[in-house]
Amino acid sequence: MSSGGEPQAYGVRREESLLSHPHPELGAPPALKEGALRITPLGGLGEIGRNMTVLEYGDRMLIIDCGVLFPEDEQPGVDLILPDFSYIRDRLDKVDGIVLTHGHEDHIGAVPYLLRENPDIPLIGSKLTLALIEAKLAEHRIRPYVLEVVEGQRERIGPFDCEFIAVNHSIPDALAVAVRTPAGMVVATGDFKMDQLPLDGRLTDLPTFAKLAEEGMDLLLVDSTNAEVPGFIPHERDISAALRNVFANADRRIIVASFASHVHRIQQVLDAAHEYKRKVAFVGRSMVRNMGIARDLGYLKVPGNLIVDVKTLDDLPDKEVVLICTGSQGEPMAALSRMANREHQIRIVEGDTVVLASSLIPGNENAVYRVINGLTRWGAKVVHKGNAKVHVSGHASAGELLYFFNICKPRNLMPVHGEWRHLRAAADLGIATGVPRNRTVIAEDGVCVDLENGVARIVGKVQAGYVYVDGSSVGDITEASLKDRRILGEEGFISVFVVVDSSSGKIVSGPTIQARGSGIDDGAFAPVVAKLEEALTKSANDGVLEVRQVQQLVRRTIGKWVADNYRRRPMILPVVVEV
Repeated sequence: MSSGGEPQAYGVRREESLLSHPHPELGAPPALKEGALRITPLGGLGEIGRNMTVLEYGDRMLIIDCGVLFPEDEQPGVDLILPDFSYIRDRLDKVDGIVLTHGHEDHIGAVPYLLRENPDIPLIGSKLTLALIEAKLAEHRIRPYVLEVVEGQRERIGPFDCEFIAVNHSIPDALAVAVRTPAGMVVATGDFKMDQLPLDGRLTDLPTFAKLAEEGMDLLLVDSTNAEVPGFIPHERDISAALRNVFANADRRIIVASFASHVHRIQQVLDAAHEYKRKVAFVGRSMVRNMGIARDLGYLKVPGNLIVDVKTLDDLPDKEVVLICTGSQGEPMAALSRMANREHQIRIVEGDTVVLASSLIPGNENAVYRVINGLTRWGAKVVHKGNAKVHVSGHASAGELLYFFNICKPRNLMPVHGEWRHLRAAADLGIATGVPRNRTVIAEDGVCVDLENGVARIVGKVQAGYVYVDGSSVGDITEASLKDRRILGEEGFISVFVVVDSSSGKIVSGPTIQARGSGIDDGAFAPVVAKLEEALTKSANDGVLEVRQVQQLVRRTIGKWVADNYRRRPMILPVVVEV
């Protein structure tokens, strides 16, 4: 993993960390030693999403977050991707609780799937976080035991002494957690930034982090998403001017797409709508649900008579309408994507203004640009991060992380919540502030890290692959299934039907060949039919009568002919019937 020792930002030389991963020789971890603490991320490392970390002390476990990852183009038909619970599945009765740092889907979205396996695991989190997950669990008909906590609160959860710390993020009520055990203190930041002018006045609690540093922060699990971004993240309130500019210059409807949990962003849209005398309608089930929860709990301040039902919009002039919907990441079933594809009751017309008020999650770029192009085709003006300041990140950048590391002074550092480049960049920043290189852990999902005698070290690896959700199916879709779907989508398929005599193996009927999605006309297969008949006859004369072997022969013959003549690799579906 050495990158040649080239100079890096902030004077860091990128050399091999003694605890860097991958290590191809890693096997299953040994039994946890008495008095040691094991930290096992089951998601969130090497990816943006699926955040889940398991802490083990003795025979008890504490889980921090349990989120989902959203599929990319090469995962067709997949709705969600879950962490792999197999490492803890037969020990769920040993889990003392799930600490949820905040209410974003990549941190809470997999909770219903874990609680399906054991609904008795307590959930611990802030008021808004628990309200969002309880609403989601109600759809799964699960009523969990919950423990609501606030910043500054300290709770004993089994052998884990947890202290909750306020952090600023793009959703209210986010918390970091310091977990004290006899093996040492682990601090997990969750997602955070250090906005000094937050809309809700709730700052990242640096004084508490400083106190924890004085006590001794044995291991810091730190958000690394923006570790490559220099400087400091702009203030959330800085986008108000860009939003007001959009409202001032829009002559028809304004449609704002955002995450359904981005309360601060939506608050600013509501404020601008009120200022410019427009009515607002929420579109999309998750948006309506989450904003209703945020309003009821007092996190979203809604001026009187501002919100209207989407069904009443036809009674209002276009210049008085604002719609707030989901779909800022190009999700195919979200409201904005369906509007772009003319599959939604709300029709985009010439002069509409669409605002994408969020960042691009890595892997979603193509889907988002397809939506932008679709909206533009129907005459909409699309405002996004690339052409206006309508988004600021919720994650600390390099300047903030340097500041944070100098406050925390961790004895061991393990970057989380990021792709490989983010993890490495965060590690380099930590080393630059004085974290020993051999106390800096760059791990990946499934890698077990033991904290013992104040030292963190990699001890093994467990299964932590993707678990795919496809409709009501959970875990039934495999990588082989996805490969088949990709082949079908990209190359199409060819079906071959042939009837053979069960005793002699000779052809009775066929072969009949049909193609779908391969770009090959059915009539083009005439030359290969003779080749296939010849191969089948020879096979029968050689005594090859077993159906599976005949199917393989059909597949090889057709596949080679198509590859030689069309340079394509469609899926071949041979059907051999014996009579």
